[in-house]
Amino acid sequence: MPDFIKTQSFSYIFALFSALLYVSFGYDLDRSDFIRLSLLYAGLFFLTYRIIQISKGRFWLLAGFGVLFRLLFIGSIPNLSQDFYRFLWDGRLLLQGINPYLLTPEFYMQSGNEVVPQALQLYKGMGALNASHYSNYPPVNQLFFAIAALFAGKSILGSVVVLRITMVLADIGILYFGRKLLKKLDLDPHNIFWYFLNPFIIIELTGNLHFEGVMLFFLVWSLYLLHNKKWFWAAVLTGVSISVKLIPLLFLPLFYQKFVTNGLFSRGFWSLKKFFWVIIATILVAFAPFLSSEFIANFMATIGLWFQNFEFNASVHYILRWIGFQTVGWNLIETTGKILPLIVILFVLLLSFFRENKTSRQLITAMLFAISFYFLLSTTVHPWYIATPLLLSVFTRYSFPIIWSLVVVVSYSAYGAEGFHENLWLIAFEYLVVIGFFIWELFQKKHPI
Repeated sequence: MPDFIKTQSFSYIFALFSALLYVSFGYDLDRSDFIRLSLLYAGLFFLTYRIIQISKGRFWLLAGFGVLFRLLFIGSIPNLSQDFYRFLWDGRLLLQGINPYLLTPEFYMQSGNEVVPQALQLYKGMGALNASHYSNYPPVNQLFFAIAALFAGKSILGSVVVLRITMVLADIGILYFGRKLLKKLDLDPHNIFWYFLNPFIIIELTGNLHFEGVMLFFLVWSLYLLHNKKWFWAAVLTGVSISVKLIPLLFLPLFYQKFVTNGLFSRGFWSLKKFFWVIIATILVAFAPFLSSEFIANFMATIGLWFQNFEFNASVHYILRWIGFQTVGWNLIETTGKILPLIVILFVLLLSFFRENKTSRQLITAMLFAISFYFLLSTTVHPWYIATPLLLSVFTRYSFPIIWSLVVVVSYSAYGAEGFHENLWLIAFEYLVVIGFFIWELFQKKHPI
């Protein structure tokens, strides 16, 4: 049998087995069954690695596999995260003209006001912790929630399908603009499949309806336009990306050298100011329908919880927490939650002004370093957060986020049949693997970018 036919046959065989595992993952898996979850996940990673390895240059085949794997989840209810129940709640509020930022689901339910269709089911589904806090999802995110309510406002599964279609379209957009950007950067366009076919992305974004993919679609589109010197629309899309998820705010200082020091744009500093003003204007337009003093207070209070109250899958913070218990006898999160973000800001500023970020590849590499350092010092790192460094890494020489997207699955060991309890040995294993691989890449590979 000719090698080409043999290779093609193996591609289809691996894809078939992957499809079976995805179906099992989406329709027949309980989050508390960590052993089964891990085995399915590891199997999918191995099969995906083989598919990408043996199918290089066959764009449409790989793109078709990626779309097919996503569509297999179309009728499933997310089984690794409860967040989508809050998405549906907020969207149904918004469709009725009610500001979703002003009152908590708990307030409505305790007052006996089932304000949205299927209110009790959504309230129980999102859980007491989520229901007791104000919404922290930015307005463009809320727009997609409202679209789901518009088309399927009385069906949970129908709303899930609408949101899932959004996720699939966003990832197709990332495939399109990511591949174009790779070509512009003289990089192998095949690299985009480390994102598009990655089981982590398919499961966490399409399967469990997290909006990192939508945010990243606007971000990669923006980076593509910026590389082509179309700064105005790049700024608009950056503002839209921030209005889906706030995380791209972290990258704004990194644009300094792109505009000011490399001569790519005339009147460098003035061009940078205009770029930032367009971003700010876009964000203000998105937030304008909701702006009020009460909204600002609620939104900022909820954002603050991520730094000073919530803890999950952390690294440096858990070390500091242990030191706190050993020295003063209590958790230092209220202190570290204030100090660690300041260290992150300082690190980003150092990257912005003291590391060369003139070219698009250097800029994206700086973004990768910034977001990775931020997660390293964060008190809460949910698995789906890794989607951002994973996509950025595609445009760099670094692969550690691909490794991270594999080992982050150990964080799900916290959701056992007996309740929530993190295994800190597994968390330590996750970060030792990721940091160790990053150090190896940093010092063993020559000519860093």
